[in-house]
Amino acid sequence: MLKNVICLITLCLFVFVITTNAQKKSTDRKTESTDSKASKKANQRPTIEPSKAASLEPFDKVTVDAMANQCVKLETEAGVVELEMFPESAPESVRSFLNLAATGAFDTTTFSRVVPGFIVQGGDLFTRRKMTTELDKRARRAVIDEPSQIKHERGIVSMARGESPNSATTNFFILVGEARHLDGTFAAFGKVIKGMEVVDAINKMSAEGEKPTKPVRITRAMVAPCLTNAKP
Repeated sequence: MLKNVICLITLCLFVFVITTNAQKKSTDRKTESTDSKASKKANQRPTIEPSKAASLEPFDKVTVDAMANQCVKLETEAGVVELEMFPESAPESVRSFLNLAATGAFDTTTFSRVVPGFIVQGGDLFTRRKMTTELDKRARRAVIDEPSQIKHERGIVSMARGESPNSATTNFFILVGEARHLDGTFAAFGKVIKGMEVVDAINKMSAEGEKPTKPVRITRAMVAPCLTNAKP
């Protein structure tokens, strides 16, 4: 009889130990799981990268009406050229142009292409005296095509692009003559309001083919509210 009691007590103790260990392991696993999730959540917490915050440009969220009141002054080695904008006809072309001028991206670029009696072309960021990784990326950012009813006449500023649709980037051209064959195809987005004689002088400089032998440099580009008496 005593032997049976001892066996029963031993069995109960054995079951108790096994149950206690099982509960402890389950609790440990839950604790580890909770810790892991907490650690994972902490590691995955979103952060704002400075480079992304810095990628916003001055005119990214500006309205069409506000952009229409901005003019651009190009100080060049040949003189000053002032431009008015037509954002109601080409809002994204104007936005990009204003951003490039306001951030200094156009500074030290050249008018790298001239076609006598037709155009002078500038805006190529790869002609800058100093290039950066950010400017390299900016130079490759495409702008959508925005053809409009604006006629390509003398003094009009329009986006240069390749044969492919939506391939305009930062390059622009200023017409010194009429080019109606560009109407409805290229995005005319501005017009010279002062300094057309400077554009003519650049257009007449010596070139090999369409490449100037001594390109005129834009020393500084600036954006400022248009003077009310500046627009015709």
